[in-house]
Amino acid sequence: MKVLRWCDESLGRLEGVLLIILLSMMVLLAFVQVILRNVFSESLIWGEILLRHLVLWIGFLGAARATGEDRHISIDAFARFLPARARAIVRVITNAFAITVCYFLLRASLTFIGDEVDFGSVVYGEVPSWYSQMIIPVGFGLMMIHFAVRIAAGIYELRAGAPQE
Repeated sequence: MKVLRWCDESLGRLEGVLLIILLSMMVLLAFVQVILRNVFSESLIWGEILLRHLVLWIGFLGAARATGEDRHISIDAFARFLPARARAIVRVITNAFAITVCYFLLRASLTFIGDEVDFGSVVYGEVPSWYSQMIIPVGFGLMMIHFAVRIAAGIYELRAGAPQE
């Protein structure tokens, strides 16, 4: 279990580093765009497109990071009134449901990427659009990994007989 948690935490750190890099790129690029427009009446033609795609990447990496830190959206009004063991069981079930939803979204996003490859759409110039859209299935895959770790941890705690509060 320690190895699984270490891998999950390492993956979370990598996601955090990527988020910092991408957000820094976004801020820098937006700043350059503002300066170019207001001072030189120019702009980077590809700047707005890149910013839009960076938002997509930050959104999916942020969702994966939130899942890894167990900060994803959850409705726990009912579970709060349950005893600790029942709450742990409900957590395992909801994580299993979440991983199932992510699986179907991953499959749909792979179909979408396949269609983009077949259609041959481009972002700018000769850059295929599916390059930047690959974060969609990757993001759902990362969320599935984090949910799987939560399920394994929950089952381990239930077997050990000491669910976390």
